[in-house]
Amino acid sequence: MSAPQSLEVTGTPTGGVDSPHAAAASPKPEQKSVKSTTGAVSKAAKAASGHKEHHKYKIPLASPDANLGVHIANRLVEIGCTTCFAVPGDFNLLLLDQLLKQPELNMVWCCNELNAGYAADGYARKRGVGCVCVTFCVGGFSAINAVVGAYSEDLPLIVISGGPNSQDHAANRILHHTTGLNEYGQQLRAFRECTCCQVVIQHIEDAHMLLDTAISEAMLRRKPVYIEVACNLADLTHPSFARPPVPYALAVSHTNQASLEAAVEASLEWLGRAVKPVLLQGVRTRPSRTRKAMLDLANSSRYPVAVMPDAKGFFPEDHPQFIGMYWGPVSSPCVCEVVESSDVVICVGGVWTDYSTTGYSLLLKPEKMIRVDGNRVTIGHGPTFGCIVMADFLEALAARVKPNDTGHVIFKRMVLPTTEPPPQQPGEMLRTNVLFKHIQHMLTPTTSLISEVGDSWFNTLKLKLPPGAEYELQMRYGSIGWSVGAVLGYSCAEKQTNPERRVVACIGDGSFQMTAQGPYNVIKNWDYTGLVRAFHNGQGKLWTAEDPGPVPLRILRFIHKARTETELEAAISEAVRRRGELCFIMAVTHRDDCSKELLEWGSRVAAANSRKPGAAQAGSGH
Repeated sequence: MSAPQSLEVTGTPTGGVDSPHAAAASPKPEQKSVKSTTGAVSKAAKAASGHKEHHKYKIPLASPDANLGVHIANRLVEIGCTTCFAVPGDFNLLLLDQLLKQPELNMVWCCNELNAGYAADGYARKRGVGCVCVTFCVGGFSAINAVVGAYSEDLPLIVISGGPNSQDHAANRILHHTTGLNEYGQQLRAFRECTCCQVVIQHIEDAHMLLDTAISEAMLRRKPVYIEVACNLADLTHPSFARPPVPYALAVSHTNQASLEAAVEASLEWLGRAVKPVLLQGVRTRPSRTRKAMLDLANSSRYPVAVMPDAKGFFPEDHPQFIGMYWGPVSSPCVCEVVESSDVVICVGGVWTDYSTTGYSLLLKPEKMIRVDGNRVTIGHGPTFGCIVMADFLEALAARVKPNDTGHVIFKRMVLPTTEPPPQQPGEMLRTNVLFKHIQHMLTPTTSLISEVGDSWFNTLKLKLPPGAEYELQMRYGSIGWSVGAVLGYSCAEKQTNPERRVVACIGDGSFQMTAQGPYNVIKNWDYTGLVRAFHNGQGKLWTAEDPGPVPLRILRFIHKARTETELEAAISEAVRRRGELCFIMAVTHRDDCSKELLEWGSRVAAANSRKPGAAQAGSGH
């Protein structure tokens, strides 16, 4: 056996929220045929697209005769996905053995497929792409809820499933882990509803093409894809990947210059007549180039800037023109009044659902909006200009817009300073607003805050993020329990990009029960008795072995229950001191102690859900 080789790639690595090369195109939910080809792109084309920062890096190959499984691992590392979340099963064991041969790919073994999918979701939010590997049917169907969430949230997720032996499809046999039929397409058909591309690899000859097609669709459309690999193919070699393969590259999106010029001219005409224009930033501005272009436009225009709830953290909250979160009646103080009274709102990357519109109760009307989506700009109810990359439009508009700070001046006159709740009395039951006062004090520029569905949303959205702090929530899909698995994935990504960062998750007890196995993913040898002791040892603390094992999180070593403000302060102080360790604080509040925003929002969403058939809906539906 000759010495291991390395594949040298010169170009712009794909993926990564913090990378200048993150895709700026909006997702296109239409499914793609597996016959499509990947678009290799030259350096000149990349330069023309605005991706000016190039990197040179090496991908070690396990051996000069890499097989299919190793080739899949190489491709994952090449696109920036250096962690794969997996649950072993007999249909994917051979594939997992091959993935382990790639030294740059970390395998994180998860407690169940749903948590593994949520972990891949969290990883994709930070790194730009995630991967989960499961076994056939019993694994795939278990993971599918997490995959649907990633589809809803526009996250590139690569789902790899082991499949039946390639000889079994024509053998008229009933297999285990299936529905008991001699036809094995049920899992594939299920994933067609929640992925933008599906490929089934049953022949080694076209594996290279199918794999690159699926990966390209995930990265370009920012949606999950499904790759099924027959269980007897993973260790086979083929000339297309038995030597260092052709470097992976993505076709870039290009802006039609005539359309861009017309869109900018039409927007400037509108803005020139506006008295108090406002910028509104939505979740589809996640790519970092788009965020930078948004910041440049804010600096040039001097318009007040509000963010939608699922875009919190995308715009620096210490910026002088940042006014807060726009969420209709549950907005930050005075933000709703400023946004809805504006005569022109430039909405960039917004997604309008019953949740984000508070039950369709917004007073913001489309006829007052310049809507900037991934590949088009729409002026009110008037013309739509297509084939425009979002960042290109923002950059062009920033270069020509005239400053107008009227809206920001109005906001500064209206808004009042916020005050903290006073200290509680000794022995008094912990209040929710006091709990989040202390969470606010925990936040630093190296904090990543993850918020679970429920009252955690409304309380964390009111917190002020220090410069550099990050924030994530699952707004559109809203699956309770999501954050438990997402914390694992996000933490793995943080460890690879910036080990000094720390993830803080706010999770309600009901949501935690849905995926409670997640934190114990790192307990050595599946010590379930340790789990029991963690909750019933009478001391509120658990000390376990020092050895963290091969996974990128330390073993759970600190658990504390806080019923009063004094107990909470002590618990947080100790948890902050224990950097690098997994800490669990159970904050006990009254069951009816919730934010007023939750009551307001819940009432309006419930009213929207209870409309009678044929009843018209007032407010903005966008």
